[in-house]
This record gives sequence, structure tokens and C-alpha cells, in this order.
Amino acid sequence: MNMKRILFLSLIVALLSSCVGNKTNYHELIGAQRILWETTTPLGMVFVPQGSFIMGPSDQDVPFANVSTNQRVSVGAFYMDRTEITNNEYRQFVEWVEDSIIRTNLEFFKTEGRGDDETNSKTNSKVGKTNNIIDWDKPYPRRPEIITSSDTLKDWMGMDSIVSRSKEIDDKTTRSEIFVKAYVDGKEVLDKTKYTYVYEEINYRKLSANRVNNPDSIDELDGEKFRGDGKGSGYVIRKAVQIYPNTTDFQGDYVYSNEETEAEFNFLHEAYDDYPVIGITWEQANAFCHWRTHIMNQFRAANKMPLLADYRLPTETEWEYAARGGLDMSPYPWGGPYTRNQEGCFLANFKPLRGNYSADGGHKAVKVGRYNKNNYGLYDMSGNVAEWTSTVFDETSSSYTNDMDGDNSNLGGNFDINGKKGNIQRKVIRGGSWKDIAYYIQTSTRDYAYADESTSYIGFRCVMDFLGRSNKDKNIKINY
Repeated sequence: MNMKRILFLSLIVALLSSCVGNKTNYHELIGAQRILWETTTPLGMVFVPQGSFIMGPSDQDVPFANVSTNQRVSVGAFYMDRTEITNNEYRQFVEWVEDSIIRTNLEFFKTEGRGDDETNSKTNSKVGKTNNIIDWDKPYPRRPEIITSSDTLKDWMGMDSIVSRSKEIDDKTTRSEIFVKAYVDGKEVLDKTKYTYVYEEINYRKLSANRVNNPDSIDELDGEKFRGDGKGSGYVIRKAVQIYPNTTDFQGDYVYSNEETEAEFNFLHEAYDDYPVIGITWEQANAFCHWRTHIMNQFRAANKMPLLADYRLPTETEWEYAARGGLDMSPYPWGGPYTRNQEGCFLANFKPLRGNYSADGGHKAVKVGRYNKNNYGLYDMSGNVAEWTSTVFDETSSSYTNDMDGDNSNLGGNFDINGKKGNIQRKVIRGGSWKDIAYYIQTSTRDYAYADESTSYIGFRCVMDFLGRSNKDKNIKINY
């Protein structure tokens, strides 16, 4: 027994000594106490390592022979979606916005009072309009029609979970009053204008320009001057975007064609879950990226995890670098210069053989990931649907963009897309689609569409900056 007591006391002394040692060490430069950061590839993405490449035509580019030049560009590491965003993934965004608007309208009823018939009649007349009332002075999230904080929901609605829908939200009448225009033969005709996502962004380019041009005006960065009125007077941009896809783009793109089934089923039906979402404007794609960032970092913050970088659209440089997959001088993601393999099978979904759409296996768009991936693990970087980038289209941009992470999204000094159509409204699209000939599915071919336009052949995928140099830094030694 004495021996056991001696061992026990020795253990206590050792523990106390170690604690004293830690306190002593804390007075040394040991760094702030932080949560351990582990690099984890986001779900559905692949890691694209840093590097450099020759950006520009890898083959003869006749239409732009006088203005298209090659230049070496260096690119930092980033993550990129393995495939284009699918209908089912985008539907999660649409349903989230729908639920948020319904919850806010229910809270509006609750605040006004449901027991008073006169009050109820007044509030019912406002259903569908409350999502246009934006109180920007409220604490975060500053958008009453899109409630995002689970704590706020518990306080306001008495709900146990933001994830599960309450019985009231499932109520057909409540939803119909807001989102359904009419029922035709028992089928809903939705009022797509009600699906509005509202958010704010910091205008970092304007903030940086102010510090460079007015170094003595640091006081302007405080308080009301920083926020401004959301219309350009401060450094905060406020946006309200109608996010429901345009399901009638096939009818607009192909007037003399039988496309009624596409209009009714392409986005909503289960058969198209794994097809790339189309009918999406550049504005809507950016709104999706913001929402995706928000729901991820809201979860991580609630669980005391380090935040991730923002999801966003790729720059044109990032897109081409990723599409090449390390094959710098090849015209296609799989190498080149042919669009068929040794067995004679086409390697992408495009428009081969003078308009034989079906020869490559896809009459229109096909399910994502049906063709071989490139060396970075990315699918459909050529064909299927073209993809939005964040870059403004300019024919001569290769002569003035930076050779480090080259981009010209600030062309014209203003990247807020609200306004008249002009050069800044032209956004680069890349990769070609199921309706394009082989030239347009080359990795270096540039094309554009206007930011407020949607089509039946343009989709998108997201990227996220990698925080650091490489996801293998622990095993890398630099020799000088």
C-alpha cells in the first residue's frame, strides 16, 4: 500500500510540474492558441495545384489571329468542382430560398397576430410582397426574408431545427399564396419572380483603390461611410437576385423546334437530377456561390471550426489552366489534336460531323461525368454545357492582364453588373457545349455571353481558393 501511495504522489508531482512548465512557456513566443487547421478537399471538388502555363491558342485561331497572343501565366492553387453544378444541386438552393421566404412570411403573420380576422386579412394581402422589404440596418444576416441563423429561428419561430420543415411550412395553402400563380390541370405554375435571394458583398477593389488614391482618408472606412447606402456610396454592394432558372430557354434558343417537354421537365423532374443546370444567368451563378459559402461557413462557425474561403466562379485563367490538366500545348483536355480515341469514339459531347448531334452519344446535354476526366480529375471541361467565368470579355485582354493570376474582372473600374449593357456586361464563357462545333470546345477558345442572359447551353461550376501553397506542404522540402 505504501508503494502505491508513493507512486500516486509521484504522478501528481509530475503533473503539477508539467503544468508549471506550460505556464512558463506561455511567456515565450509560442504563438496564439488556435484551432488546428487541416486541409480538407471540399465535397465534390478536386485540388488543382499551383503552377504556370502558356495561356492562349494552342492551334491556329483564325478569327482572332491579330489580337490573340500567348503568354505565360502563373496560377495559385485552388479547388474546383469535379463536374458542372447539377439540377439537383441547384434545387437545394431554390428550396432553401423558398423555405426562408415562407418562414419570414409566417413570422410576419405571427408578429401581426393570427387571431384577429381583420389583421389576418391585412397581412394576407401582403403575402408575396414581404420578401421585397429589406431592413439593412438589422444585425446580420440583414435580410429579413432570408433567415439563416438557427438561433434566430428558435427565438422568432420557436422551431427546433432550421433543417426540418415545420407543419406550417408544409402547408400547401401557405406556399401557394406566395409562389404559385395558378394550377393548370392540377399542376403548379410558379411565380418565379418570388424566388429572390438578397445578399451583400464588400467591394474590395474600391476599398483598395481608395487607400491608394486617398491615403489620408482612412476615417472614411469607419461606420456609416463604410457601409454607405448600398448603391455605390460606400464599400458594400447589395444585391437582390431572382434565382429560379429560366426553363423556357430551349423555346427561345430554338424557336422552330419541339422543346415543350424540356420546358416542363428539364429542371424539376428526377430524371434530370444529374444533368447540368441550365437557364442560369451570370448573376444567378454568383448568387449560388454566395449562398454555398454562407451555408458552409455558418455550419463551421456554429461548430467552432475555421472558416473556408469563398466559393466563386473561376477566372478565365483558372478555368483554362484547370481544363488543360497539365497538358500545356494541347488543344483539348485529353491531349490532341483529335476529338476521337483510337476506337473512333468521340471524347466529348459537342456537335460533330456537320450537325450529327447524336454521334457522340448526346443529343443535347447528358449527365455529368459521362466522358473521361482530365489529369486533374475534372469532367466535361470540353462540351456538354459551356461555363460562366468571372472574367469580363475583351478581345485584347491577353495584352494587358497580369501574368500572376491574370484576370480583368475590374475592367472599366466597376464590377457591379446593374446597369445598361456594355462591354463590362460581356462575361467570358469557356468549354463549348453540346451545340458547338469542335473549335469551340478547345481549351483556349474564348466566347462570351451577357451577364443578364441565360441560355439552354450555359452552366457553371465553382472554385475555392486554397489557403496556403500546397495540400502536401507537410511532405515538401524546398532546396535552395
